[in-house]
Amino acid sequence: MIHHKILLALLITTGIFLLVQPLYAEEQVQQELIYQTAFSTDPHWITNSPRSYYWDPAKGFYHYSIEPSAGSYAYIEVDYYDGPFTLEYDVTPQRSDELATFRLGFSTKEMQRTKGTIALTEFSNGKYGRLMWIRAVTPSNKLYEVSSQAFSYGEKSGAKTVNYADNRTYHVTMQYDDERMLLSMRVAEKATGKEIWGYFLDTHESLRGMNRIFIGSVGDYSEMGPVAEGYIDNVRLSTQTSVTITPSETPLMQTSIPVTSTTRPTTKPTTVGPTQTQTPASPVSPFLPLAAFGIAASVLYYSATRKKQ
Repeated sequence: MIHHKILLALLITTGIFLLVQPLYAEEQVQQELIYQTAFSTDPHWITNSPRSYYWDPAKGFYHYSIEPSAGSYAYIEVDYYDGPFTLEYDVTPQRSDELATFRLGFSTKEMQRTKGTIALTEFSNGKYGRLMWIRAVTPSNKLYEVSSQAFSYGEKSGAKTVNYADNRTYHVTMQYDDERMLLSMRVAEKATGKEIWGYFLDTHESLRGMNRIFIGSVGDYSEMGPVAEGYIDNVRLSTQTSVTITPSETPLMQTSIPVTSTTRPTTKPTTVGPTQTQTPASPVSPFLPLAAFGIAASVLYYSATRKKQ
């Protein structure tokens, strides 16, 4: 008799469980903006060479003129320490002398191209022409680098050397995956959106402690004279965060993040709330009500049989 009662209780409990839609928590990854400027107003980047690095109000761009061994720089501090990040910008090289290099990177306060921690994008003019480079120096000062020269990135695949040209605007995206410890760089023509080159580095350890977006020649001790000159625009740094959402929460509408710029001297980044898209909850399977109905019918039949006995 006891066993029959236990079986009956289990059947009833299972039926109730199947009839109730399960509530579950869903984890979503979203982009969170750390810093952004379109140079529509003075961004107040800090520089030790105002003649080389300055905001051009007529053009709405930021001018750079980088010379080896000059030790010049311009930067803005941002609120970041570790984790994934995406750094994007537009660059228009106008003058790329032989042995000159444009650099924009994400680094610690040293902004030293040969000292960690630093993640660096470069447009250089050297032995193999105008090449694009991605470089990383880890916290333990290990250097990893690759260029758009065929032997550097395309030795196994047979890819050809890719060169950039002056007086063209390029959109550059540098992205860091902290879980896989991969740093990647993609370069696309701004006018067409066509990607012309991209590659990645395995850093073998986490990049952390960077808090400056910068341009300059710190750490370049080659002969003075050559100059890399041009403009940058639309600098944007973001990270990824995970949030837990349940179906009971009110869905958030997807919004676009407006372009913002610094309007007063500050070392604080421009911060905007996260962008998020609510993913609809999965509907209940149509088989669940049928299963519940079957169990309920079995319980009623079982009860009727027991009464006859």
